[in-house]
Amino acid sequence: MSRLQNKKLFLFDIDGTLALGNHLLEGAGDLIAFLQEKGHKIFYTTNNSTRSRQDYVSYFAQWNISVQEEEFLTAGYMSILYCTQHLKDKKIYFVGTESFEQELRKAGLCITTVYEEDVECVLVAFDTSLTFQKLEDACRILQNTSVQFLATNPDLCCPVPGGAVPDCGSICMMLENATGRKPYYIGKPSPDIVEECRRESGCSRQETLLVGDRIYTDMLCAQNAGVDGLLVLSGEAAREDAQVSMVEIPYIMENVGHLLTYLQTETG
Repeated sequence: MSRLQNKKLFLFDIDGTLALGNHLLEGAGDLIAFLQEKGHKIFYTTNNSTRSRQDYVSYFAQWNISVQEEEFLTAGYMSILYCTQHLKDKKIYFVGTESFEQELRKAGLCITTVYEEDVECVLVAFDTSLTFQKLEDACRILQNTSVQFLATNPDLCCPVPGGAVPDCGSICMMLENATGRKPYYIGKPSPDIVEECRRESGCSRQETLLVGDRIYTDMLCAQNAGVDGLLVLSGEAAREDAQVSMVEIPYIMENVGHLLTYLQTETG
């Protein structure tokens, strides 16, 4: 694992990797403090779009972890960048949380949460306030094949204490089954989020490590971006999943606490 000694840019998933709900996982706080003390660059690259970047600053504050809003390059944030670049003057029907909706509006995007005939795009995110009416409206809009279909992330479930709940990917599967339409996913495993982190940090691919608990998002994202991935077994994936996966997984550890132990040992 000698390559881990050369890492300067650390990209962390959150749910199942650093935390479960309001519970910080073993070693996560100490690892972040260690990396901050060493002067390494950290970004939090979660596919969870239920919280705004400022919400995540408050979320980490409950554990007395000092973070900056700019360190959160979430699937929600990447979706905002995408929409402001490609859909600035288009009306977007949005399925997601009120917090993310306000972020979209703050970015100057034309957002509606009710059925309107002049909608040009449907954007779906992880929605803890999902209703059947939202699904019905999205289906009606997507019958028009000229309407673009976007989604923040393909995650099927979100780890929570005691199990998991349906994530954005599961919501999109319902819409796909009803309409035959598949979305374009903006978050992981798209390499764009890694490239944005590298651009902001100035770090090379060889200096970058993506740490996450999912193979089909986190590890595939690392592979797509040409950086090393470290799979932790504290969330969705099991070691047996990694053994049969076609995705390249350079490193596997039980949790982020094991990464801290390794880095402390190697750096003295």
